[in-house]
Amino acid sequence: MADDPLDDFDVRDVTVGTTTRRVYSQGSGPAVIVIAEMPGISPKVADFARKVAARGLTAVMPSLFGVDGRDPHPSNLGRIGAAQHMVGTIARACISREFTVLATGKTSPIADWLRGLAAEEHERCGGPGVGAVGMCFTGGFALAMATDDRLLAPVLSQPSLPFGIIPSRNRSIDLSDADFARVRSRCAAGLQVMGMRFEGDRMSPGNRFDYLREQLGDAFIAVELPDSAANPDSLLPTPHSVLTEDLIDEPGQPTHDTREQVLDFFVEKLVPTAG
Repeated sequence: MADDPLDDFDVRDVTVGTTTRRVYSQGSGPAVIVIAEMPGISPKVADFARKVAARGLTAVMPSLFGVDGRDPHPSNLGRIGAAQHMVGTIARACISREFTVLATGKTSPIADWLRGLAAEEHERCGGPGVGAVGMCFTGGFALAMATDDRLLAPVLSQPSLPFGIIPSRNRSIDLSDADFARVRSRCAAGLQVMGMRFEGDRMSPGNRFDYLREQLGDAFIAVELPDSAANPDSLLPTPHSVLTEDLIDEPGQPTHDTREQVLDFFVEKLVPTAG
């Protein structure tokens, strides 16, 4: 692939509190916040957003890090360039005060900005509420947004924080105790949370999904795919990115069917006539 100009998206700057970020949107209907994985809004993240818009929803992509539209694949940037792009983006995020990377029991401060964005998009786009999907580094952000009653469809794709430096971190998610208590309360009242990962993914370990099952019960809809379902042409060394880099976009393929399940989940929760 090549860099994606993103010129089929509307672009605007959104200010929440004192922080302004660029936001890309496409479609009409209730909003779904698409929170990009590392190293940013890649062509495959943008393609997922286009799929959301094609379902009668408004896909909303905030720019949190990286170069918007850049294809991180070595065939585009070269092996050294691709590595520098990925490592540099991760390093800058890890030292940013907006992201809690290693600590357990803490919600990343960026969640406040994302909740504000969701509130604004609900007002702008209408509907019963808002959906959100986080991926990898941002996977848990969708759960953090679910402390707000407007978030009706949180999706966690291979949530990877906190990084599993020690085994105990694997049985956790990047959410404060107070925020998690609020999410559990909402789940007890009917909220559902969807998550997906590859079975052998050490960045999003199985213990993390076990923990989410224990905390959220039947409200947690978990999809765990065999590693063999991943795209063999992925730029990643091991299966990881279910909805983007490791997707095989062919009907009948497990990753394709999982993506369609995610889109169905958004439609079911956000489009009144779909129920």
